Amino acid sequence: ATCGHGCKYGECIGPNKCKCFPGFTGKTCNQDVNECGLKPRPCEHRCMNTHGSYKCYCLDGYTLMPDGTCASSRTCAMVNCQYGCEEVKGQVQCLCPSSGLQLGPNGRTCIDIDECSTGKAVCSYNRRCVNTFGSFYCKCQLGYELKYTSGHYNCVDVNECVTNTHRCNLHAECLNTQGSFQCKCNQGYRGSGFDCA
Repeated sequence: ATCGHGCKYGECIGPNKCKCFPGFTGKTCNQDVNECGLKPRPCEHRCMNTHGSYKCYCLDGYTLMPDGTCASSRTCAMVNCQYGCEEVKGQVQCLCPSSGLQLGPNGRTCIDIDECSTGKAVCSYNRRCVNTFGSFYCKCQLGYELKYTSGHYNCVDVNECVTNTHRCNLHAECLNTQGSFQCKCNQGYRGSGFDCA
């Protein structure tokens, strides 16, 4: 194939026949296509023709998406919140899914509030506070266990002497106390109860 007139931005595919590269037109492929004038328009907001191509621009407050459309630059997707967001008076605010979480310094991720150390958590008698991510729970104090008695759950003293979880000496007597136990050396022995001689 020979093209006597040449193909400026394309290739010769037959006698004096040019196949133009994208963005160019004309018998010798020497004319730039104004993509901004095409229907449908390639850009949603503003279009600028360039040599062999075009560029899309968005109005203020919008961000260019890969498909040439413009999305509000204040949408949740743009802000990149950890748990989603809400729009208040045109401003995007990230949200946290629980009252036990608060927005971190970056305004996007949620950090835990330790209800146990801030005093927000109130656990009933014989229970201690255990912090979790976004919340807390109340657990029986050490030396107590949760038992279902007379229609509801209660923290009941563990009798370490009966459960054999005490560490009293072989020559000592175990005495149960509320939430704990004591060891007393048998008669004829002296010591702490953990050590008897």
